[in-house]
Amino acid sequence: MTVIDPQTLSAEDREARRARLFTRINKADAWFQVLGLSWMTPVLKALAGDNPRAQGKEIWRLLGVPMLAIVGFLFVWSTLAPTVQTSLGAIPGPAQVWEQVGSLHADAVREGEKEVAFYERQDERNAKLIAAGKEDKVKHRTYTGKPTYYDQIWTSIKTVFFGFLIGSAIAIPLGILAGLSPTENAAINPLIQIFKPVSPLAWLPIVTMVVSAVYVTNDGMFSKSFLTSAITVTLCSLWPTLINTSLGVASIDKDLVSVSKVLKMGTWSKITKLVLPSALPLIFTGLRLSLGVGWMVLIAAEMLAQNPGLGKFVWDEFQNGSSQSLAKIMVAVFTIGIIGFLLDRVMYAIQSLFTFSNNR
Repeated sequence: MTVIDPQTLSAEDREARRARLFTRINKADAWFQVLGLSWMTPVLKALAGDNPRAQGKEIWRLLGVPMLAIVGFLFVWSTLAPTVQTSLGAIPGPAQVWEQVGSLHADAVREGEKEVAFYERQDERNAKLIAAGKEDKVKHRTYTGKPTYYDQIWTSIKTVFFGFLIGSAIAIPLGILAGLSPTENAAINPLIQIFKPVSPLAWLPIVTMVVSAVYVTNDGMFSKSFLTSAITVTLCSLWPTLINTSLGVASIDKDLVSVSKVLKMGTWSKITKLVLPSALPLIFTGLRLSLGVGWMVLIAAEMLAQNPGLGKFVWDEFQNGSSQSLAKIMVAVFTIGIIGFLLDRVMYAIQSLFTFSNNR
């Protein structure tokens, strides 16, 4: 492979290479913003020699200031935390919370080792029974150890996405219908205004009773606790998507609507080729809001109903009352916040793939 020495290139060639480099950096900038890494753009531009002083100011604004704010927050937290005494002891500082992060991880590793050992013993026992010709005594049991912290995180994520997808499947068609027809909008709007402000704490008892009455099987695909939490998420999170979808559809350029009438487009063609592409930015805005609402609702629902997930973890630690409980609750608080941020980034990444909106 031939290596080209930049010193041997002409000024025009160097300028062309530099222009191509900045083009790549600008293209990458869109994904840096999606991932919350917008500070990477000025770093790369500074390394490429594009006005290092100006790029340094951007790096300070996008990376230095946030890092300074985080350091300041940690300092204030570590200073004031020991001065606040509760029934469970002093508020834990950053060091104590980080210690519990390691403790929860170690607990998860130990539980995983127990599960592996359980299935190994079961396989050995069954192999001996088969070798002895006692296949009728072979049994396959599921490990029933306590869920780890990671298990509870995964349970909450699955639940919120299930409820969010159901809510979206309801809200988007209704929003399109309301946006296309003033009559349908007049019919749906009162229901939105009545049910949108209802707290998940009010929905949860109703949902629990309905699920218990309707979902009577004990060996179905979903557990009752999972359905209860997911449906509560659905009922509380669908409204932002419904409202934004309706607004996006109703805001379509009237000239486009007139063109669709001239071309005698059918309803389905009108929706797929005109309505959805024009309304997608607002639809995705509603979806991002709905997912954020759903995540907050889920934690409250899990706490109140004692359903598996992060909410139950927080409540169990509160009831436990050990010296490490407050620190573990703080770990859960940061986990909930970080996951909420990542969920929003995921939705923004999907929005970036399907729309040309620059809204974040």
